[in-house]
Amino acid sequence: MELRRLGPIGQERPALVSDGTTYRLDGLTDDITGAFLAGGGLERAAAALAAGELPVWEDAGAERIGAPIARPEAVICIGQNYAAHAAESGAEPPATPIVFFKHPNTVVGPHDEVPIPPRATKVDWEVELGVVIGRRAAYLADEQEALEVIAGYVTSHDVSERDFQIAESGGQWSKGKCAENFNPVGPALVPAAEVAPQALRLWSSVNGEARQDSTTADMIFSVAQLVHHLSQYMVLSPGDLINTGTPQGVALSGRFPYLADGDVVELGIEGLGAQRQVFVQRS
Repeated sequence: MELRRLGPIGQERPALVSDGTTYRLDGLTDDITGAFLAGGGLERAAAALAAGELPVWEDAGAERIGAPIARPEAVICIGQNYAAHAAESGAEPPATPIVFFKHPNTVVGPHDEVPIPPRATKVDWEVELGVVIGRRAAYLADEQEALEVIAGYVTSHDVSERDFQIAESGGQWSKGKCAENFNPVGPALVPAAEVAPQALRLWSSVNGEARQDSTTADMIFSVAQLVHHLSQYMVLSPGDLINTGTPQGVALSGRFPYLADGDVVELGIEGLGAQRQVFVQRS
């Protein structure tokens, strides 16, 4: 089972996909929000599916795919969480998670166009496992409790502009992370019970040429460790998105050119789905 949001930008409607068939969820909820997740929405959707109560969405394949979560309150990101990526960035593996934020309005659909900012010269790709929080969490006792607050997982693209992030940062990374459409998410939200988060292959390519190919087993800090750690410093709200870091194979390594007008980035995570974006220079 997976949840999606389909329709034009700003008019997305909730859907459930099971065994290749898309069903309407708008009889159960107006949208896939934090409140829906916190209110047992995933369980209610599964029960409605099992009872045969969900109508089939005819011609769902013709609809635009939006981000599978609506209006997250926060997008929390982890830097250098794969040892090989830290090395290609010229850094030692961190001893504690590096945390930064993206503006929530960067979250868009998995196939939406991504503008290259006017001054940008170093736009980079980063495939990441995204964690969606399912209930309010603060000061979690341990990693098991951390896993219990996760609603599900998504494919997330942490697009970055490296000069904005590093040369113009003033010591913080968010300037290079928050440009328009800099966080495509989806296509689906897959419930946590159906995902083994530390055993997922993730990959990316640019114009058909392979870039990243790794597994979440190589994370320095696991999903459970990250959620537990973050809860000691902030309140996690239902619907919040946590980007858990990217593996090696990005342009920052110096091995590949940065993205330019017309470039096509494709990326995906095993069991969570693939994305495709065209990058277009913004005047």
